[in-house]
Amino acid sequence: MNRKKEKLIKYISKLCEPKILVIGDLALDEMIYGNTERISREAPVLILQHTHTKLILGGASNAAHNASVLNNGKVAVIGVVGDDYNGIQLIDTFKSAKIETKYIVKDKTRKTITKTRISGSCSQSITQQIVRIDRQTNEVISDATEKKIFKNLEKAVPLYDAIIISDYHIGTLSQKVIDYTIELAKKYSKIVVVDAQKNLENYKNVTSMTPNLPDTQSNVGFLLNTDEDFKKAGVILLKNTNAKSILITCGDRGMVVVKSNGDMIKIPVFNKAEVFDVTGAGDTVTALYTMALAVGLAPEDAAVIGNLGASLVIKQFGCATTTIKEMLDAIEGIEI
Repeated sequence: MNRKKEKLIKYISKLCEPKILVIGDLALDEMIYGNTERISREAPVLILQHTHTKLILGGASNAAHNASVLNNGKVAVIGVVGDDYNGIQLIDTFKSAKIETKYIVKDKTRKTITKTRISGSCSQSITQQIVRIDRQTNEVISDATEKKIFKNLEKAVPLYDAIIISDYHIGTLSQKVIDYTIELAKKYSKIVVVDAQKNLENYKNVTSMTPNLPDTQSNVGFLLNTDEDFKKAGVILLKNTNAKSILITCGDRGMVVVKSNGDMIKIPVFNKAEVFDVTGAGDTVTALYTMALAVGLAPEDAAVIGNLGASLVIKQFGCATTTIKEMLDAIEGIEI
């Protein structure tokens, strides 16, 4: 076994140690399953006989869930739910995943972010998604809710080792919330990793960012094909955000890390053959990458651990998680 693999195995075993705080758009994924029976007489639509419903933590909640599975519940979330049944379900699902919910703010004017996917299957076919229903409030949070989040940030930030800001752009993360989170993190010397799809320049002075390839290209304004393109894009993002490193996730093309000293490191993908569902894989990368930074790994080594975790969750359906044991078993069989 080479020295680098031995080092990664050592640090994967330490991922259970850091306490993680996740701030962002907390969401519930409601998966409704049934068997297709016939076409309705009322309209040309399928009738499903309901078999079961599964509740999964989605959005920023998925990053928290990934971390909680690894560190046995040393995770808290800050975000907003509505005064509705979905909010109750989301909080109950958090509690089942051993995630601290006391910093969640209830806002009666907003809907709990809920993605309902209805899937059906015939006796001889695989399950297929038929329709998705989204319930959410897209407007930025009110001043009153913002102030409640500030108070919860003041209570929570000192208690956790690293912070994930997970922005799905559904209104939780106002610019004031972003700025105050980073300000408090700096005050208490906390690691801050940002997972955002756009407006990356809104995040100043963070530890790192994990944009995917399309979002990076959209932000810098050009396609990334060559090594020079990736390095140029990374340098632009570093300059615009003053981050210490940028991790660009590129799907089946692997990952690229660009550091503030100008170094660029390419990380190949570990699993191309067994891709079942990429939903939520980015949240897995962000959670593992953050936890690896928190235990002392350099960004390029932390990215390898994130990449390894993603290679495991894409073998599963929906927003999935992985464990330290699964990662240790998997790393034995790959070349690093």
